[in-house]
Amino acid sequence: MSRLPSESELRRTGATIAAAQAACGAIPWDVAGDTAGKVDPWDHVEAAMGLLATGFDDEAAAAYDFLARTQRADGSWPVEWRLGEDGTPRVVDAGFDTNLTGYVAVGIWHHWRTRGEVHAVKAWWPMVRTALDAVVALQLPSGAIAWATGEYGPAAHGLLAGTSCLHLALRCGAVLGDVVGDPRPDWRRAAGRIAAVVAARPDDPRVFDPKPRYSMEWYYPVLGGALRGPAAHDRIEARWEEFVVPGLGIHCVDDHPWVTGAETCELALALTALDRRAEAARLVADMQHLRDEDGSYWTGYVYPDDARWPIERSTWTAAAVILATQVLADRAVLVGASNHARMFGNT
Repeated sequence: MSRLPSESELRRTGATIAAAQAACGAIPWDVAGDTAGKVDPWDHVEAAMGLLATGFDDEAAAAYDFLARTQRADGSWPVEWRLGEDGTPRVVDAGFDTNLTGYVAVGIWHHWRTRGEVHAVKAWWPMVRTALDAVVALQLPSGAIAWATGEYGPAAHGLLAGTSCLHLALRCGAVLGDVVGDPRPDWRRAAGRIAAVVAARPDDPRVFDPKPRYSMEWYYPVLGGALRGPAAHDRIEARWEEFVVPGLGIHCVDDHPWVTGAETCELALALTALDRRAEAARLVADMQHLRDEDGSYWTGYVYPDDARWPIERSTWTAAAVILATQVLADRAVLVGASNHARMFGNT
């Protein structure tokens, strides 16, 4: 299928996410495969957005309620849980990753923009406030956000992709604060500092631990809204031929012939932010070879071997397809990809 999925096809995709969700509300990585049972807070939120966008409102609410119940006193969540046979989550990595913690604000913002339910925002606001306060407390003098903290204190550097994503989370959180009558100008200031350092020093190893082989490091400054205008176009053009494989999608890393669906759809969202909609639509159509007959999506494809890899159909890939397709069809609010005038008004 080399076209954008239809609304009914997206509904089937949302149903595969809903079917994977545990009774506690947690959404594991995988429909059924190598990573079945793994849960992390970032991909859980992405999957929850996919559920809401395809009409699984109760399931999306259950996903956010799960996070509200499991948030730690410091505002964070574990890096990873595993679901037992009875569906009970067990912490297997208790670390504190700032990007995994802050992304909840994007999900709740998406819920508000999609459903307009202020009462729901108010119910989840304490969770968002505590999470983003924890993130801002780890902003470094450079403006980057320390990517993690733990026994020995915060990391000395940020990650470019993670800090760029937190720019989006802080802007979304500030809007939610306005909605509930709890303005957070400190979050807007923190986002402004992120935008400044991403624009001025994206490749400075004294600021960001370099991860140049990953496509996420290439496009996330645009996807998260930290980089705009001609500089954003220039960044996309600079490595287009390294990452984009016509007809298949984009590489996850620049040194392996492996295309991945979620990264392809995220790049499409970034391109939509730059009004490059035709290129964005082409990318989403190109990656449809990863669609399974039940509507779920394989994570990636190693094209010289004609092999799916890893052996998983990931809920977060399915969600990325849903969000990118609906944005391109003008059936959804933009998450992480609009120009800020459309996304945040004059905030």
